[in-house]
Amino acid sequence: MTHRQHPIGTGFTAASTVDDVLAGIDLTGKNVVVTGGHSGLGLVATRALATAGASVTVGSRDPDRAAAAVAGIEHVDVSQLDLIDPTSIDAFVARYVDSGRPLHILINNAALPAPAQIVRDARGYEAQFATNHLGHFQLTLGLYPALRAARGARVVNTTSGAQRMSDILWDDPHFDSGGYEPVLAYAQSKTANVLFTVELDRRWTADGIRAYAAHPGVIASTSFNSSVGADAQRAMGLIDEAGRPIIDPERGKKTQEQGAATIVFGATSPLLAEIGGVYLNNSDVSQLNDDQPPVTAEEVSGDVVSHSIDPQSARRLWDLSEQLLKHDAYGSFKEYA
Repeated sequence: MTHRQHPIGTGFTAASTVDDVLAGIDLTGKNVVVTGGHSGLGLVATRALATAGASVTVGSRDPDRAAAAVAGIEHVDVSQLDLIDPTSIDAFVARYVDSGRPLHILINNAALPAPAQIVRDARGYEAQFATNHLGHFQLTLGLYPALRAARGARVVNTTSGAQRMSDILWDDPHFDSGGYEPVLAYAQSKTANVLFTVELDRRWTADGIRAYAAHPGVIASTSFNSSVGADAQRAMGLIDEAGRPIIDPERGKKTQEQGAATIVFGATSPLLAEIGGVYLNNSDVSQLNDDQPPVTAEEVSGDVVSHSIDPQSARRLWDLSEQLLKHDAYGSFKEYA
């Protein structure tokens, strides 16, 4: 696996935007689902893909809010989706699959910011792991028939450089023994996004489905990152003393259009036609880098680390995720090997 994890020389840079990576790409006739596609990076991706001709379905917990956000963008509709609620996921899947439309691109983008105190879902699962990983795992497996029907589909999981900070907490992923650390819980969920990508690609390549994990960089102007507070953002070098975002893409600090570029690159670029199961950074395949710390005030390292792409861990996480869904109270799990 790791031999594929190196840059391929796309010609794009950290400063490339969604318009750059979509130049010359026509998505007419392509169907796309974007979770959280009504705000932040998701909205930028939704608008860019729809402008290129795709029909985009935005999955959102609050359809009214989402509809207002995407109003005026042609070829976009909204469907209710709460990733922490298995019944909501099943309902979204049923609506889409029953429509008979193939699904060419699935962008698993929505994420829960780290709550200061532990939050659990109705199953007792830690909320970040449940939302950021398990919800998307259930959604993706449910949409498998539509992805396979596309005869050439891509799944893009939006991850984070936080994957560098923690492997899966295999012995206690839900912090049942106490010791909850918000940043650690978030990092675990982002590592899970990458490992899910690795195993999904291995299992589904034969069905014409490829998977990519996309690191967008750190975008101070999103509500997601601003939720940590101004002091934390200053400490990370993301905003100046006046509260203005510091844009320095070469050091991982990007605009929304630059951050969403890597997501859209994974979803559409012909340069990835023969490549899958990889972690993307700066609109290219990331190098493997186990040396740099994940975050300093000067630089945000977004390169992938070994524990996030380990194929044995990827299979182990898939098995764990199946078990967690099988044991939920809703009986919602359907197996697609």
